[in-house]
Amino acid sequence: MENLSRRGVLSLGVALGLVGVADSAKAWAWPSADSVAGSGAGADPQYVWDSATDPLMAALLENGSVPSINTAMAGWVNNADPLPSGFPAELTAHLRQVNKLPSWADQAKLTRAADFNRRRDTYLFMLYGLGSGIMSTVIPREARSVYWSAGGADMQDRAAKTFTFGYDLSQLKAFEPTGQFVVTANKTRLVHAAVRHLLPRSPHWTSGADQDIPISAADILVTFHSLGTYVRSKLIEWKVPFPAEDQEAFLHSWQVALHLLGVPDEYIPKTWAAAEAQSAQVLTPILAPTTEGVKLAEQLLGLTAQIDLGVTRGFLNEFVRYVLSDEVGDWLGLRRDPVAAVLVRTAWPAYIKFREGLSPIMPGTFYMVDQFVRALAMLFLNKGSSGTTTPITIPTGNRPGA
Repeated sequence: MENLSRRGVLSLGVALGLVGVADSAKAWAWPSADSVAGSGAGADPQYVWDSATDPLMAALLENGSVPSINTAMAGWVNNADPLPSGFPAELTAHLRQVNKLPSWADQAKLTRAADFNRRRDTYLFMLYGLGSGIMSTVIPREARSVYWSAGGADMQDRAAKTFTFGYDLSQLKAFEPTGQFVVTANKTRLVHAAVRHLLPRSPHWTSGADQDIPISAADILVTFHSLGTYVRSKLIEWKVPFPAEDQEAFLHSWQVALHLLGVPDEYIPKTWAAAEAQSAQVLTPILAPTTEGVKLAEQLLGLTAQIDLGVTRGFLNEFVRYVLSDEVGDWLGLRRDPVAAVLVRTAWPAYIKFREGLSPIMPGTFYMVDQFVRALAMLFLNKGSSGTTTPITIPTGNRPGA
């Protein structure tokens, strides 16, 4: 089920707008000279995890500290917030080292990226939610890790927390003291470390895993490409105005995000050309269906169907096919809807043209599409009940029964 021919990989890569296709059997070959660090040891990131956070979180899980940490962490939201007094000393010491921007962060670029995200939030909501979100279900390692971890048992909550990561990254002052992204990224980094300790204890996860420890640096890079690199390619494909300065700023926000998540700088692409080359090696060749991924996709699409607004499940299925390809739609068993397919392929381009001032005529479907986009965004913001933040908590176990 999970083996793809090279022709299949090529056609899928073209459909997703991801440039180039690498040999999935090839050893790590991406040059560290193309990273923000400019050099590196060249070790395969599949075997690189988070040496600073993983041992700490393992110890905190083993000594039973995590429930109290979660309680203390609830009030730690904005970047300027002091570290909670209820944290163990060793966690406080660790966060003092990492809860800050890297020295190479460019605030002017981050500000421009925030403005770009504000201007393009409609497209970002759709691409992050129904593009990248569903693509994650055909990334085998990610699908299995999500499904068998604690978050996989409540996909609406899990989707809300995942969406919050992108939402906080997109805010106007995301990296400033009143923003929330630096804290969100560090909370996520702690969650990743906890999952690395917990998932290897699940016989369900280990029986299908091709790695001993989940969420390697390579896996985080794959997620970046399914988000940032993919979104950039789609915006260009849709002819949404995207000046070079905006593209550079958008990449920079993701570079800083990857650093905050603990990815060594030697693996973080310094240009979009470098990112595309890396994506061709780590993302495109590995896309494939899994039993877990099919179940997750059905749950996610079932969640979005809750908002209705006259939009049928057929519309959702066809929009996923539109942004990810029929091949992915077939993998996930998404039923075809010929009427909805025509609607998606005519309404969405017309919607973009009108929004961008490229057409003076408002399409009759404009209001329906616009309301759907907004409702989709709110659905994933704390189950539709909050537009400000979604609490992130560290798990203490895996999926019940796993």
